[in-house]
Amino acid sequence: MKQFATYKDLDVWIEARKLVGEIYTLTAKFPREEVFGLTNQMRRAAVSVLSNIAEGCGRGTSRGTVAFLFVARGSLYEVETQCVIAFDLKYIDSRNLESISERITSCKRLLNGLIRHHELKAGQTSNRRDPTPST
Repeated sequence: MKQFATYKDLDVWIEARKLVGEIYTLTAKFPREEVFGLTNQMRRAAVSVLSNIAEGCGRGTSRGTVAFLFVARGSLYEVETQCVIAFDLKYIDSRNLESISERITSCKRLLNGLIRHHELKAGQTSNRRDPTPST
């Protein structure tokens, strides 16, 4: 794992930040009646990914960091599910779903790598493995 000066230098944080932007752009086109529904849920989940990565890095211990990284990973799954719902409701098309799914998969892989790094650093092993392939 390369050294970084701040959490803002982490590839996963950079990628998650792009995800937030994409989610905000996508949801801006949702029907007005979804403002307090799916739009709000998707935006909050995407922001949660980014925020929990930052908060975890601010914990000062690898064990503390890992807990927040797991929360961030859970939020990624939330966003992924909500994107499928948006597709099913025809709020986004297959091209949008594919693009956002690629970004989410990228975030998952990077996040899983950061989790493994901090688990090794803390001498932890987790039985909470993510089923996302790491290819």
